[in-house]
Amino acid sequence: MDRFVQSKTTHSKTNSHTSETKMAKSATALSLALCLSVACASAFYSHGATAAPGQAQYSIILRGGTIYDGSGRAPFIGDVGIKNDRIVAIAPRLAGQAQREINMSRKAVAPGFINMLAHPERSLLIDGRAQSDLRQGVTLEIMGEFSMGPLSPQMKALMQERQGDVKFDVDWTTLGEYLSRLQERGISVNVASYVSAATVRENVLGATDVQPTPGQLEQMRKLVHGAMEEGALGVTTMLIYSPAGYAKTPELIELAKESAKCGGIYSAHMRSEGDRISEAVQETIDIAKASGGPAEIYHLKFAGRDNWSKMDQIIAMIEAARASGVRITSDMYNYTAGATGLDAYMPPWVQSGGLEAWIERLKDPAVRDKVIAEMRDPQVKWENLGLKAGGDGMLLLAFKNPELRKYTGKTLAEVAKVRGKSVEDTAIDLLIEDGSRVGVAYFLMSEDNIRRGIKLPWVSFGSDADAPSTEGVFLKNSNHPRAFGNFSRLLGKYVRDEKLITLQEAIRRLTSLPAATLSLKDRGQLKPGYFADVVVFDPATIQDHATFENPQQYSTGVEHVFVNGVLALENGEPTAARPGRAIRGRAYIGTKGGGCRASSQAWSWNP
Repeated sequence: MDRFVQSKTTHSKTNSHTSETKMAKSATALSLALCLSVACASAFYSHGATAAPGQAQYSIILRGGTIYDGSGRAPFIGDVGIKNDRIVAIAPRLAGQAQREINMSRKAVAPGFINMLAHPERSLLIDGRAQSDLRQGVTLEIMGEFSMGPLSPQMKALMQERQGDVKFDVDWTTLGEYLSRLQERGISVNVASYVSAATVRENVLGATDVQPTPGQLEQMRKLVHGAMEEGALGVTTMLIYSPAGYAKTPELIELAKESAKCGGIYSAHMRSEGDRISEAVQETIDIAKASGGPAEIYHLKFAGRDNWSKMDQIIAMIEAARASGVRITSDMYNYTAGATGLDAYMPPWVQSGGLEAWIERLKDPAVRDKVIAEMRDPQVKWENLGLKAGGDGMLLLAFKNPELRKYTGKTLAEVAKVRGKSVEDTAIDLLIEDGSRVGVAYFLMSEDNIRRGIKLPWVSFGSDADAPSTEGVFLKNSNHPRAFGNFSRLLGKYVRDEKLITLQEAIRRLTSLPAATLSLKDRGQLKPGYFADVVVFDPATIQDHATFENPQQYSTGVEHVFVNGVLALENGEPTAARPGRAIRGRAYIGTKGGGCRASSQAWSWNP
């Protein structure tokens, strides 16, 4: 039996608990009899202080909901008592008074969902509501594939200059300052971030394809160390993109070691999710072993039809590593298309030096011819998503240049036909004309593999997207539907309709699994003493509506969302409250006993 997989309550114990509940003589007995595990639940949760007569013991009581505590145990009907920002009691029936009581009858009450791979770094700066995620029950966004600090002066200037419709002042330098800025500006959800190895590399080496000297590598380690003490959860990278992909394995090991010393995790968008996926998984396992810390594989998938059959091999590799003691998990999104830019269709060497240098090189006819030849070559060593998807499988989503937005929602093949050019020439022209990497959805994955991934007990879920609203500047371009539907799609399509996994298991994978993976304290479960991040939804109606044709549609079925004990979503609509906080990692020096030295204790990990 996998020692990392949570054990389940046996039928004999469950039947024993059911028999006990039927013997009860109070009104509570009826509620207890509705749940097989309620006697156990009562023992776990029914405690709390007694209020003085007339004094409110709780800020809020959620009455009579079906409680999914995040552990994976069977649900039970009961009450949840919240006082200020914490859960203080859970029981089949709570006595005492509250400032407000809400009837949760026939609704699921669960811990707030954790978006394990999120990209609202920019969208939250102009709209802190995070509506696309909040309306799905997300209460914590995990960011940082390319982190918002530490920034060099040049990086700050480029971030300001390259802005499109989403405009903001780059009024921070370090990752810690960025997280504080978000909280100060007001956000509806909690946020946390990794420090990106790509950000650190660009800070020290620029965006060119060079290798660090020993002194430069030491600078990079110090930047990781500093970011960890500012609250980073670990170090992450995105190895199919430039300049991240210029890093070789020893460099990544050194940065992952520094993170692990500070209680952090290593997470990776691997070098390949297609032709060389086995080598990429092995590199991730090797980095985890060498660092001494856990590892997370971002958005587990198999890109390109020729690679769909590799899933058995990769699952076996990961589970063998886990069985040997390597602490490795993964996450995924629930769609057959990914979304990125045209950089995933062009060789890394042409992108050395950053966006502006890349565009300038493409204007040289000789360079252009060389690039096109590589774009068409199935034997290249870099991850060519465009070749795997084909022109008909590349959907154009986002442009910076208003004159090009007429192509939004069309495939690259359709635009090439209109322009009378090859697909490769059209991609290069669009990139030059737009002055950006251009947003593209690549159709690459198998629906059958998605279903199999959902069943894996060590896989959590992330949208790999921003958190926009259906208004303002967000309407100037399209989006991937995962931004609006990733979590509700799991709970509606795959759990309720297709019954791939139970609802309690899905909730565990949205809550306590990612919290344990990231070593988050007092989050990810409904438990006395934990922060009151709570989602209330209707399992019968929760549904995604976003499609590739019309992605900017909110999900429905989530009724209330509490963030740190405050209603951020009420009756399906965002409130004026902005209770979100910056959640810091284990080494954060702002906590008692914080710092990397204090966080290097033995790991406690059991996801």
